[in-house]
Amino acid sequence: MRLAGEGADVIVLDVCAQIDGLPYPSATKADLDETIRLVELGGRRALPVERDVRDLVGMREEVDAAVTELGGLDIVVANAGVTMSAPWTDTTPEMWDIQIGINLTGAWHTVMVGAPHLVRRGGGSIVLISSAAGLKVQPYMVPYMASKFGVTGLTKAFAAELAKDNIRVNSIHPTGTNTPMGGGTLWAAIQASMADNPRPSVAFTNMLPVDRIEPEDVANAVLFLASDEAASITSLHMTVDAGVTSL
Repeated sequence: MRLAGEGADVIVLDVCAQIDGLPYPSATKADLDETIRLVELGGRRALPVERDVRDLVGMREEVDAAVTELGGLDIVVANAGVTMSAPWTDTTPEMWDIQIGINLTGAWHTVMVGAPHLVRRGGGSIVLISSAAGLKVQPYMVPYMASKFGVTGLTKAFAAELAKDNIRVNSIHPTGTNTPMGGGTLWAAIQASMADNPRPSVAFTNMLPVDRIEPEDVANAVLFLASDEAASITSLHMTVDAGVTSL
């Protein structure tokens, strides 16, 4: 919606299904439909794609078709992500596979599907949503932290190789954000880990006196990195984190 408000037509991709094991509700088809409705209400085009970011072949087929319909692609944002929390002793292979698969492999798939269109376009901007946990310790969630450090590495690797095609690649690193991801039983699981092993919990403290930031704070950073105002910025790991990575 933020990009559309500045004149972009958009392709909006989501799995629109509950991911097994998540401690909070996943986005639904109704959420996707509402996003499309609001973008169109603002006068822009919005094409929905219902795919799992772990499905490279399916993503490529549908995104390629959507790009053809819109006439080209200039911006790619890899925003799909999930999280679970448990002490390392209780982390299961399933928890590892889900978070690495969606957060890291899904981000790689998103670039692999989108970047060829930017190359043909003669340039563009790719923004990967990592996390404060992609720059510093975030306890009680080993797979999540591993996946987000991986996204930070993807940013550097793709920035280096895509620079010759005038494509900029940057990452954004939010602190806790006011979305449904923070709901359900996630915080209860974090608190249980804190009670058993409290010392690492200081890593969650923001420098600014806020517990969470708003989605708009992240969207504004995406808009900047996608814009001509950021034409000389690539391989940047931008924190939108209320100072949490500095404490």
